[in-house]
Amino acid sequence: MSSPLDPQIQQAQALQRDGRLVDAERAYRDILAGSPALPNCWYNLGVVQRLQGKAVEALESYAQALRHGVSQPEEVHLNRAVILADALHRDQEAEAELRTALRLNPNYQPAMLNLANLHEDRGQREEARALYGQILSLNPMSFMAFARLANLLPRGTHSPQMIERMRAALARPEASASDRALLGFALGHALDGRGDYAAAFAAYEAANRDSRASSAPPAIYDRAAHEKIVDELIATPMPAPIRVDPAARPRPAFICGMYRSGSTLTEQLLAGHPDVGAGGELPLLQRIISGHLLPFPAGAARASAAQLGRLAAMYRSSVATLFPATAWVTDKRPDNFFCIGLIKTLFPDAPIVHTVRDPLDTCLSVYFLHLDHRLSYALDLADIGHFYRQYRRLMAHWKSLYGASIIDFDYDAFVKSPEPAARRLFEALGLKWDPGYLDFPGRARSVRTASVWQVREPLYQHASGRARHYERELAPLRAELGLERSG
Repeated sequence: MSSPLDPQIQQAQALQRDGRLVDAERAYRDILAGSPALPNCWYNLGVVQRLQGKAVEALESYAQALRHGVSQPEEVHLNRAVILADALHRDQEAEAELRTALRLNPNYQPAMLNLANLHEDRGQREEARALYGQILSLNPMSFMAFARLANLLPRGTHSPQMIERMRAALARPEASASDRALLGFALGHALDGRGDYAAAFAAYEAANRDSRASSAPPAIYDRAAHEKIVDELIATPMPAPIRVDPAARPRPAFICGMYRSGSTLTEQLLAGHPDVGAGGELPLLQRIISGHLLPFPAGAARASAAQLGRLAAMYRSSVATLFPATAWVTDKRPDNFFCIGLIKTLFPDAPIVHTVRDPLDTCLSVYFLHLDHRLSYALDLADIGHFYRQYRRLMAHWKSLYGASIIDFDYDAFVKSPEPAARRLFEALGLKWDPGYLDFPGRARSVRTASVWQVREPLYQHASGRARHYERELAPLRAELGLERSG
C-alpha cells in the first residue's frame, strides 16, 4: 500500500544513490521531523551520516532505527560496532554491539568476521582463531575467514598441509578474483615465511593480478596524472601559517611516509610516552580537504585566514573528542605526506615524523600487501617504483620549505640499534626519553593496520634487507628506481 511519504522517500533515496550526501541527509531529516516512526529512514540517515564522517550522529540515527523496530537489527548493531571501533576507538562498546548482533542471529557471519578482526586489532590471536574456525565450520567456502586464519599464524609456522589447503582453495571454481586475491596474498606470506622465495613471489604476482581483476572500475595507475598532482603541490604556495595558541590541546604530531616504511612501529613507540595518544590513521585531513578545500591544492591556496582557523579548530575538536585528556595525539596516515604544506599552514608548530626505510624493501613490502584499489600503483612493481620517485621528489620540496620540522625516522637504523634511534626521535620532539618505551610489544594498543602482529613481536631485523631474497624478480623495480644491481 502506497504512502503519501513515498515520493519524498524515493527522492531521498535517489539523492543517496547519487552520492549527494548532504542533500540526502537533509531530505531524511525533513521526512523524520514529521514522521519519526520510520525505521528504514533512520537507518538510511545513519548510512549517509556515516559516509560523511559524522560518527556520533550516525550512532544515534542507528539507535533510533532500532527503537522503531527496524528489520534485521543485527545489521544495525554491526554498523554501530564498525563506527565505535574505527571512528571512535571505543573497542569495548564495539564488542558489545557485535555480541548483541550474534545473540539476535548466532550465525551472522559478518558480525563474526568483525569480532574476529577486533580480536586481531587487540592482539588476541586465539580468540580470533576460534571465530575464524567457527565461520569455516558454518561456511567452508568463506575464503576471507580462511585467508585471515592463515595470516594469524606466526612467520615460518605454516605447515606443508596448510600450504596445500591454501592452494586447493585458490583452485576452487567458486573462488572469485577477489577471493583469490585474499588467498594469494596469504599464500605469499606463508611461503615467504618458510623461505620459499621464488614460490612466494609467484603467489604475490598472481594475487596482484587477481586484485586488479576484481576492481571495478579497473585499477589503473596513471603516471602522467600522478606527476601532474605532484607538480601542482610543488608549484602552489600555501597561505601564511595561521596563529596558534601554544596552550591549545591536544597538539597533533603527524607521522607519514611511504606505506610499509615503519609508521605503525613509530606510533607505538611514541605512544609509550604518557602524554601521547595513538590516533592511528585518522581521516580528518582528507575530510577537511574534500569538504572545504577542493580543488586541492588551489582551494587551500586561496582560503582565508579565518576559514583556515575554523578548519584547524575543526580538526582539533575531532581529535579532542577521541582523546579528551591527552597532550599529544599522533596522526599516522602515511599518505599525509601529500598534505604537508596544508599541515604546516594549519598547525605550524606540529612536528612531522617522516618514516624512511630502504627503497627496495619499502617497495617490495607495498607489492606484498593487499592494499585498497584506490592505491592502484601498488599492483605493479614498476608503478610502485614510479610512485616512490614522485614521493621522494615531493618530500625534497617539503624539506626545502620546512627543514628541521620534518624529522626523518629510519626504520632500518631503529631495528639495528633501537635505543639510540628512539632517543634521538624523542629528543627531536621535545619529549622526555625513557628506555621503557621500547617495550611496546608488551603494551601494544589496538592496532588497525597490516602491521597488527609485527608490532606485538620483539624487534626483529629479518624485514630489513628483505629485498635480497628477490634479487632476480626486482629487476623492473631497480630499473624504475635507477639503482645498480647489488653484488
